[in-house]
Amino acid sequence: MLYIDTWKRVLIWAVCAVGLLLALPNTFYTRVEQSNDARAAIELGADTPENQVIAEQWPSWMPSSLVNLGLDLRGGAHLLAEVKVEDVYASRMEAMWPEIRDALRQERATVGTIRKQPSDPQEVRVRISQPEGMDRALQVVRDLSRPIQSLTGAGASDIVVSADGDEIVVALSEAEKLASDDRTVRQSLEIVRRRIDEVGTREPTIQRQGSDRILIQVPGIGSAAELKELIGTTAQLSFHPVIGRGTDADANTGIGNKLLPSLDESGIFYEVEAAPVVTGEELVDAQPSFDQNGRPAVSFRFNTSGARKFGDYTLENIGSPFAIVLDDEVISAPVIQSHIPGGSGIITGNFSVEESTDLAVLLRAGALPAGLDFLEERTIGPELGQDSIDAGRVATIVAFVAVLVFMGLSYGLFGLFANVALILNIGIIFGLLSLIGATLTLPGIAGIVLTVGMAVDANVLVFERIREELKTSKGPSRAIELGYEKALSAILDANITTFITAVILFAMGSGPVRGFAITLGLGILTSVFTAIFVTRLMIVMWFERRRPKTIEV
Repeated sequence: MLYIDTWKRVLIWAVCAVGLLLALPNTFYTRVEQSNDARAAIELGADTPENQVIAEQWPSWMPSSLVNLGLDLRGGAHLLAEVKVEDVYASRMEAMWPEIRDALRQERATVGTIRKQPSDPQEVRVRISQPEGMDRALQVVRDLSRPIQSLTGAGASDIVVSADGDEIVVALSEAEKLASDDRTVRQSLEIVRRRIDEVGTREPTIQRQGSDRILIQVPGIGSAAELKELIGTTAQLSFHPVIGRGTDADANTGIGNKLLPSLDESGIFYEVEAAPVVTGEELVDAQPSFDQNGRPAVSFRFNTSGARKFGDYTLENIGSPFAIVLDDEVISAPVIQSHIPGGSGIITGNFSVEESTDLAVLLRAGALPAGLDFLEERTIGPELGQDSIDAGRVATIVAFVAVLVFMGLSYGLFGLFANVALILNIGIIFGLLSLIGATLTLPGIAGIVLTVGMAVDANVLVFERIREELKTSKGPSRAIELGYEKALSAILDANITTFITAVILFAMGSGPVRGFAITLGLGILTSVFTAIFVTRLMIVMWFERRRPKTIEV
């Protein structure tokens, strides 16, 4: 018997209504360029993609989420960056010098005085005054080595220690270099992702290519130069002991020290120890704030390790200046007035509110461990994206009309029901895309076009089954009921296998492939819903109203 409970009918139409309501805002937005006015408008709604703004006539209490457009549809920036992994070797060696110095100081009776010598940036050379104690010195330095935690160098040492006359030579082992390269690229990838996410960019593509390259594609950014400025800033914060202060930019510095300019005081240079006491890598938080005089500043907080080192140094060096260095410029060099426990503090300077906010974002995201060389950069204009949208719209309309005509000619009134369900199906797809904040790309449009072609498959199976049942002299009501029951297993089998394919594409793919998988997967779910429930409900409502003695399918 053809019958559907009232609560089921209400639920089916409610799902359709909610889907269409979620999709509706996409027909009421205007597209704007990336200007200051646009950014200000965008900030009014956190759910609105970067270059799409809901028109004023849209009620504020209604759903306002839009389908995000990918790089190929909306325009944006494309960068291919190479990580300069060799930069990390020099910083590692620089950071090892204090450890080597402190370890050898305890063996002065055996090795004599120790002095760092000029050397290649990727190694540390230390001269001892008693060469006869070289064996002991080498053993002490080798004890500083650590095992490498990586698949490429498991169990190996991270440093190689050798003697060259009366000098100890320390360098990274080849296994450690390989492990360091991998860590550096992974860390750079994560930091680039954080920096882009911090500014609220929707659905960027950030992935590793090869051993030392990163592919970055960000929709909605006005130019590749803007993207480079965002991710290329180092924001390397560190804290150094101050040796001296002067005005000579060419002054000689002691070995292990370096000369840095002051950010606020023109013509002033600070000589600081090259090895920092604490680095920005040990920061766990940075927020814009104001100092005691009401000027913009940045407050920061270290992790447990950084807090301990920061507290120990301030306790032991009360009355000494302490340089706060950002990207090789001294922001300030305050004198330590008292012990600073807890690992928190504040960075002051001639900041504007915007600059303090930007600095906090960069510090929070972390410093890039190495520089980036941009090998390829492209800006995709919104005009090209609009052409792609227009071409995709034409393809969808052509496929849509062809399917409507075919179903109407093949199945008459029942084909009309299937066509109404198809229209609802497309609306629900866009509603779900808006709800989950998915990104629509050209392959995504292809997935929708494919869905349009596949959406009526289930109805074709049902209608053909109804035809077969009518040939066995069953009544219209029984034929319709058996048609849906016997076609259900075939519908589910066909769509489940396709849905599994979409899930695998989503899990294994990236970028546009995921866009195709999302639209295909959602299309399968909505197609099954409209074919099994919506068309059946429409047929039941028609049958209850007309009570035909015979039907033609």
